[in-house]
Amino acid sequence: MIRRYRPVLLVVAILATGVDRHSYLLADDSEISPEVIRLVISKSIPLLEKGTIGSADQRQCFTCHSQTIPVLALAEARKRRFTIDDENFKRQMGHTESHLERGREDYLAGRGQGGKVLTAGYALWALEAGGRTRNDTTTAVVRFLLEYQKETSHWKHQGSRPPSSGSDFTATYVALRGLATFGIEEQQSEIKTRTEQVREWLLSETPQDTEDRVFRIWALPYVKAGEDTVQEASSELIASQQEDGGWAQTAGMESDAYATGTVLVTLLRAADVSAEHPSVRRGVQYLVSSQLDDGTWHVVTRAEPFQTYFESGFPHGKDQFISIAASSWATLALVYFLPESP
Repeated sequence: MIRRYRPVLLVVAILATGVDRHSYLLADDSEISPEVIRLVISKSIPLLEKGTIGSADQRQCFTCHSQTIPVLALAEARKRRFTIDDENFKRQMGHTESHLERGREDYLAGRGQGGKVLTAGYALWALEAGGRTRNDTTTAVVRFLLEYQKETSHWKHQGSRPPSSGSDFTATYVALRGLATFGIEEQQSEIKTRTEQVREWLLSETPQDTEDRVFRIWALPYVKAGEDTVQEASSELIASQQEDGGWAQTAGMESDAYATGTVLVTLLRAADVSAEHPSVRRGVQYLVSSQLDDGTWHVVTRAEPFQTYFESGFPHGKDQFISIAASSWATLALVYFLPESP
């Protein structure tokens, strides 16, 4: 069960006395204060927004880590009555739209933009989270997704920057989601054909790491996989939970907020696992206890850099891009853990 406290008094007491929020996570991990979860989320939001602002200031291009994933967290936090910077949210939508518009002709020509399927799919996901609807540009992006790698059994990622840019399951999922959300009537026949083509690969391919397992589960409903298949995949994901309550990106690595956040979001939303599930509660405990005092989660990068480094304003230096993604996934997981507001 979730123990109820008087929210205002509890949060004021924590802020006023400087008491470590971790002390309000009870020894019995089945009882977690929603007020502490809200405090943790509230502390992370300003840093996520700072990172999105800095990225848009420094770079004309859209990025998955500094636009889409923070936008997902901010959009859902607003639904749960957290205060976000609405003007900045609109700016991130505009930043994403402008990036796609600059590449419209390349999308129509089948070339796409840097990042190929991942850029196209993640950008459409951001626009969906922001409430944007179909237009000529999104139709061009869908055209690219239908034509690119059309002779293959699935969409393949470009480059090797794990975890978020190193999985064919991720590329395939964001492409399927983009087609389903933004495909126009005239494209439905091709979308159906491509989805059926991908289905066999999704059902037969064995995921190798947490990123693979997570995004395979997200993709399964798009190919009308049976509920048993989703449950089996979810059970395998739960079974990979580590002793500390978190999940690791790969076998042999330590738990981190990126892997743990993506897993919890997947279990709570894609696999319909209850927030009362012991593994979910342990994962939430892990995230709350590992948040840093500045409101972020630090994850060390294992991606090879290929662009000129710049400071976005998000902490952790050269680890800032995986860390803002990790902090966004962690925040989103905690938002989904909370009961929905009336």
